Amino acid sequence: MSAGVVAIAVVPDRRTGTSLWELYEIAIACAVFGNPQPDLVDPWYELRMCGEAGAGSGAGVFSVRIDHGLDGLVGADTVIVPSVPDAVVEDGEDVPAELVEALRAAAASGARMVSLCTGAFALAAAGLLDGRRATAHWQHTAQLAARHPGVVVDDSVLYTDEGSVLTSAGATAALDLCLHLVRRDLGATVAGQLARRLVVPAHRAGGQAQFIEAPLPPSDGDSLGPVLQWATEHLAEPLTVESLARRARLSPRTFHRRLQETCGTTPLQWLLQQRVARAQTLLEATDLPVEQIGERSGLGTAANLRRHFTRTVGVSPTDYRRSFRPSARPSTGR
Repeated sequence: MSAGVVAIAVVPDRRTGTSLWELYEIAIACAVFGNPQPDLVDPWYELRMCGEAGAGSGAGVFSVRIDHGLDGLVGADTVIVPSVPDAVVEDGEDVPAELVEALRAAAASGARMVSLCTGAFALAAAGLLDGRRATAHWQHTAQLAARHPGVVVDDSVLYTDEGSVLTSAGATAALDLCLHLVRRDLGATVAGQLARRLVVPAHRAGGQAQFIEAPLPPSDGDSLGPVLQWATEHLAEPLTVESLARRARLSPRTFHRRLQETCGTTPLQWLLQQRVARAQTLLEATDLPVEQIGERSGLGTAANLRRHFTRTVGVSPTDYRRSFRPSARPSTGR
């Protein structure tokens, strides 16, 4: 049995075919879910490409091979909808009725529903985002909110996770969400190893800023990369903004500003995210009691670990360990 069936709903413009943006997001999903990783999990995910029969499925020199109709969405564990045609977003055209019905049927059958960028318009048209928090590329969130007032639109985050329904912003945020899904399904260790193979950060929290002033440092000399890498290797130590700023040869105020510009989060929040991620890895890969995991991740006492872990991940350390390592012996405390 595979890690799960992932079905991608290809939504080409009937006039112009699949857009380059949609192809980019389809390629991201295929890179994450469609490439076997036998040394990590065997078998890996099973991938389905689903679309309307006879619909255009190419852009320029690129093309997408559709191997299932839209009825192939039903029975999948996860359904991913990449960007919809520009006419839906910019001109107010309706999402194809066949797709709307297929998405509703897939959700009713128990599939986890996921949108990448403007794919949120399709989930919203199917009524799957009503009363839920959702996002899309910040350039299109105003249209999403205006067209679908029942959706709680958040234009500031990389992605949202509402349990059975997840949405992402555009471009690289789609990769963040796909890796987040692997993390949910198979754990932090597998997601981290896959991220390294894709040469991307192992984990960017969905709440990070979607739009940041300086997404890339202006020069190698100004990069915080070496300091942040050093910090991830010394999470058990009492790290402070002041100590990291000294290592970066910056004032604490400048270090705080640079990290905010580069990562879209504060130094303390970044440290907390890294420490929780380290705790996840230790819970999956070791039988260490939570007291030692708290120490090794830098979260301190077992009580402090439980508080921050539960707030960030949504379950207690013990429940998380049980989900990924059901045969592991119980750890001390919850």
